[in-house]
Amino acid sequence: MMRTLFRTALGLCTAAVLCVTPQGLTPQAAATPGTAPAAPRAAAPAADPAYRILVFSRTAGFRHSSIDEGVTALRDLGAANNFTVDATEDPAAFTTANLARYRAVVFLSTTGDVLGSAQESALEQYMGAGGGYVGVHAAADTEYDWPFYAGLAGALFQSHPAIQPATVEVEDRAHDATAHLGATWQRTDEWYNYRTNPRTTAHVLASLDESSYSGGSMSGDHPIAWCKDYAGGRAFYTGGGHTEESYADPAFRRHLLGGIRWAAGVTHADCRPETGYTPLFDGTGTSGWKQAGPGGFTLNDGTLTSQGGMGLFRYDREITGDYSLKLDWKLHGDDNSGVFLGFPASDDPWSAVDNGYEIQIDATDTADRTTGSVYGFKSADLAARDAALNPPGEWNTYELRVTGERLEIFLNGRKINDFTNTDPARSLRQGYIGLQNHGDGDEVSFRNIRLRQDGATPGPRTGEIRGVNGKCLDVDNAGTADGTGVQIYTCNSSAAQRWTVADDGSLRALGKCLDVSGGGSADGTRIQLWTCNGTGAQKWAAQSDGTVRNPQSGKCMDASGGTWEDRTPVHLWTCHTGPNQKWTLP
Repeated sequence: MMRTLFRTALGLCTAAVLCVTPQGLTPQAAATPGTAPAAPRAAAPAADPAYRILVFSRTAGFRHSSIDEGVTALRDLGAANNFTVDATEDPAAFTTANLARYRAVVFLSTTGDVLGSAQESALEQYMGAGGGYVGVHAAADTEYDWPFYAGLAGALFQSHPAIQPATVEVEDRAHDATAHLGATWQRTDEWYNYRTNPRTTAHVLASLDESSYSGGSMSGDHPIAWCKDYAGGRAFYTGGGHTEESYADPAFRRHLLGGIRWAAGVTHADCRPETGYTPLFDGTGTSGWKQAGPGGFTLNDGTLTSQGGMGLFRYDREITGDYSLKLDWKLHGDDNSGVFLGFPASDDPWSAVDNGYEIQIDATDTADRTTGSVYGFKSADLAARDAALNPPGEWNTYELRVTGERLEIFLNGRKINDFTNTDPARSLRQGYIGLQNHGDGDEVSFRNIRLRQDGATPGPRTGEIRGVNGKCLDVDNAGTADGTGVQIYTCNSSAAQRWTVADDGSLRALGKCLDVSGGGSADGTRIQLWTCNGTGAQKWAAQSDGTVRNPQSGKCMDASGGTWEDRTPVHLWTCHTGPNQKWTLP
């Protein structure tokens, strides 16, 4: 964003969409006769890297007649999208060595107990090493006596009514499994009721409108597709897929493809549980928003797309106190936009530039002016940003979390920036929020803008824990055995460096907890990985001075020694706030 790019608005509105201008939301002028309405240009999609998935369809209970159609559909998707499908009903495929060949494992309408204890252990290790799981339909009717699998699937089958049409309400239109869908999706299938509601432990992508069919029994909150980070890996589930016809439906096939791509780590999404947000823009209209300056936004298919400029689309209510702002955005090419926070109300878009903070959206600018940066003030962690960023043509999700004058920026669920305002003339926790329409040719789209103001700490957080010399807290060799050592190591985005800050005060990786050996308190006590048990040896508390303390012992997590190279172990030590005791949590 530069003052030299300040331009007048272009006449880009058409009759097919609505245009947000300084005068408000108005019908657009008719398109030229015989031409299609203008639409945002689409970036040419890059080919996915080649990978392999395992499709497992063993049944020890009811067998779905659609399994063959499902395997065929997955093979077709693989042929068209650069992944290879190995299909089996042999549980012997579940060994540590064999599963390591696959980026994702698809449980395709499995039923009953389909794995033995050794095979269950192999799947647990696979997920702990960063593997991907995709559950389809009766995958929720599987392994009822294995608690790990219940968490992996997210919820287990309880009952179902007759096959019938229903309305699917699409809650997340940014995830690759649902971004192609409208706000609602009309489908005919066998609609499962589940024993528990997964909303508190998974991110719900779509749910059923129980008033649209007969036999729903989940009290009006009926998730039907969801995703979650789980035990070091990624888990996706969809309740669709009972009927043979499902697998010939292009929309359902694309739904499956998106779940596979995300589980395989090809595309990224914020799959943390999400509750307590209020919509500021839900796609149905722009009431409560106001354009400042030239240009504006088109509104089409529940999506705002910038045009012309340079202007600002402001939510016309001041936001004060701590909050979490989430929004979905997509670049169409080499485009430029941003989200502004903490600026005063004004009809001049430059007021936001001069008095607020811009969280940049532009992946090709300089480090302090690229996606994830606080524009002109602080660059994002570019390695973390690059590992979380979807390319032009695909949707991304920001969470902008303001606590006091601290701003934490999350991209697709991963923390990429941490900035504290020290300018007394500015305030992050008091002011307005807005979207920038940067200039001619810059087309950036936005969906699902929502706000949470009740503490700005929406559930567990997952990402890297960074310490001295910028190195990451790392599980030695990605081991999962009790007693595995914990160290610092060059950050590499592996599952061994992916930690969850849980609500119970524990720090978790690879399905286990960061633990003080023997619950000790002596300087030099080993810090290790151990089965989670809820004891004081596994409680950790981040302090305002940057240290991470074990309250039971009163001592701090410390990178040992006076030089800190790869494989330096961490241990417990008297707190002294030296650089080897400073940690940045997700």
